[in-house]
Amino acid sequence: MATTTATITLSSADLTNDTLALTQTTNLNKAGTVTGLDQTTGVGRITRGSTADYTLLSSANYGDAKAHKVYLKNTSSTATEYITLKVNTQEIGRLYAGDWAFMPWNGGPTADVIVTNSVATNMTLEYALIYEA
Repeated sequence: MATTTATITLSSADLTNDTLALTQTTNLNKAGTVTGLDQTTGVGRITRGSTADYTLLSSANYGDAKAHKVYLKNTSSTATEYITLKVNTQEIGRLYAGDWAFMPWNGGPTADVIVTNSVATNMTLEYALIYEA
């Protein structure tokens, strides 16, 4: 059984009237169990020079109703460049230069993870999927 732990820390001295200091940690487990997720795509990168939608993760390749986890990072250093993240046709948000996301993904039958560059020049997206078979 694999054990993968995810931790996120949010901190700011001046976002609110009080210092913001949030930290959460969890083990990444298979749906409805305490058994760790044991499959991964590994960390990969894709460089694209197109503004067309691109299916990064096809739901047909992964089981549905699962506890998959997706990591994405826009490696650009140009502040105005962003990558739009969608699950099928639902826009989730934009990853601007240096932004990253870590999100659950159930891999449902119509839940492709789609990314779109804001510009037609080469942009690189770093990604990984940690999933259950």
